[in-house]
Amino acid sequence: MENLFLEKLALNPIIAAINDLNQLNEAIESTAEVIFLLTGTIFELQSIVERIKLSEKMVFVHFDLMEGFSKDVVGLDYLLTNVKPDGIISTKNHLVRHAKEKGFYSIQRLFLLDSLNLQSGIHSIRSNNPDAVEILPGVMPKVTKIIVGQTQKPIITGGLIMDKEDVITSLNAGATGISSSCKAIWNM
Repeated sequence: MENLFLEKLALNPIIAAINDLNQLNEAIESTAEVIFLLTGTIFELQSIVERIKLSEKMVFVHFDLMEGFSKDVVGLDYLLTNVKPDGIISTKNHLVRHAKEKGFYSIQRLFLLDSLNLQSGIHSIRSNNPDAVEILPGVMPKVTKIIVGQTQKPIITGGLIMDKEDVITSLNAGATGISSSCKAIWNM
C-alpha cells in the first residue's frame, strides 16, 4: 500500500481534500491521484469510497471528522472492515497505531501552533510510526524541512495552500504531497 501511495504522489503530488460532498465529482474528475475525504456520515461513506475507488484513485478517510462513528478502535474497525478505504487520517495516536496494526495505511495529522507543539509532534511521529504525516498549516517551509529531516517520513502539507507558489514552496521544502480543498489547485 505504501508503495502505491508514494507512486501516485510521484505522478501527481496534489491531493484533493474534500470538505464538502458537492466537491466529489470535481475531485474524481481532477488529475489528483489521491483523495482525502474530510466529510461524510456513516450512512453514505461506503458508497462514496466505492465511487472514488472505481475512478482508480486512492481514498483516505479522516476518521476524526466522520459523523456517526464512535471515535474508538471499535468504530475504526467497523470503518476498515466495511467501508474499506485505502487508509485513514487521524490526529489521535491510538487510532493511527491501530490502523497500522490492522494493515491499513495510516496518516497522522498534526496541527503545528508553536515550537513546543512541533517537538511534541515529532515525538508523536517517532512513537506512533505512521506511514505518512500531514502537517497543518502547510505554508511553513522551514518547519516542513525540520519534520522531513527528523522523521524520515513522507510529509504532506495542507491547510492554507492557495496557489502554485505554495505548492512549489512545499515541494522544495521536502513535502511528498500537498493536500488542498482549493479546487483550482487540483488540476495543476
